[in-house]
Amino acid sequence: MEFDLTEDLEMIRDSAREFADRSLRPNAKRWDAEEVFPTEALQEAAENGFLGLTVPEEYGGAGLGNLHAAVLLEEINAADASVGVTMSVHMSLVCSMLAKQGTPELKAKYLPRLATGELIGAYCLTEPQAGSDAAAVRTAATRVEGGWKLTGTKSWITTGEQCGLMVVYAVTDAAAKPGSGISAFLVEKAFAGVAVGKKEKKLGIRASSTTEIILENVFVPDENVVGEVNKGFKIALDTLDGGRIGIASQAIGIHRACLEASKKYAGEREQFGQAINRFQAVSFMLADMATELDAARLLVHRAAWLRDQGCVCTKECSMAKLFASRACNKAAIDAVQIHGGAGYTKEFDVERYYRDARITEIYEGATDIQRIVISRNL
Repeated sequence: MEFDLTEDLEMIRDSAREFADRSLRPNAKRWDAEEVFPTEALQEAAENGFLGLTVPEEYGGAGLGNLHAAVLLEEINAADASVGVTMSVHMSLVCSMLAKQGTPELKAKYLPRLATGELIGAYCLTEPQAGSDAAAVRTAATRVEGGWKLTGTKSWITTGEQCGLMVVYAVTDAAAKPGSGISAFLVEKAFAGVAVGKKEKKLGIRASSTTEIILENVFVPDENVVGEVNKGFKIALDTLDGGRIGIASQAIGIHRACLEASKKYAGEREQFGQAINRFQAVSFMLADMATELDAARLLVHRAAWLRDQGCVCTKECSMAKLFASRACNKAAIDAVQIHGGAGYTKEFDVERYYRDARITEIYEGATDIQRIVISRNL
């Protein structure tokens, strides 16, 4: 059994790390403080081929899979989780979903533009009354000549302000049982009737935009239906498996940043005549951080590999998301503790890691939702 990264995975890792060190890490604190969306950095990521990583080669992408994306996203998120979640949604929930579920015409129309960053993708499933209970969506799709008209409000949409293309789930059969009458649509931001609603003021990942998307009689042509009509909820659940790998990768990136910052600080900070990493209380926190990081990474890479093989791996994706996000939050708490009072200030990055870590246990299925998914698949 091989645990080392292959040569092509190492190339992805090294390229992403160089980009993150050059363009993300020096700016992350400022972007967070000012809540500035890093448009130029995202375009640079596109120019490096990162946004098209999971897009098939015939549509201008690299044609790589979930494991490559996981390695890439760890590096990005170790520098800036706001850029990381933007890329994760674009790659995992939009590009990969379209590549797997779309018609040849839809792929040809949108994937090349997604690969170059001309279009940034957003995923519109959640609604004010439909969070963990995703089947409770109320956005309505009414049949009209040549297509559908969509009306409703989507909430907590990552990159709602900057996106150019959205995956939108809407009810196409109101009489069907929950989850059975939902369809998936590709909706261009430029379509008449699409508006950006309230922008959220967030605890963390503050440089990524999170907004409402309001749909008022938005005409969507028949050719922009993804998959079969009334079968969209199955697509949503399958897509979320991949999305959970993306967020688990975000968690291990933040976790690694916490460990690296804590090792450095604990080796430099002296109390009682010696570096604080010589004290058992601190060294044990570092040991736990390192062990749980390795365990989380192995779970994430296993889930990504299984999905790349075409296996049914819903349980493994949820295990990776559950463990990685919880370990990340524990690492962030311990990182602040190791830094002491300094860790509670804006001077040190661990306070940002602490704020960014919290969301990993909430979006793409909260911690208890992951437990439900795992228990039902044992």
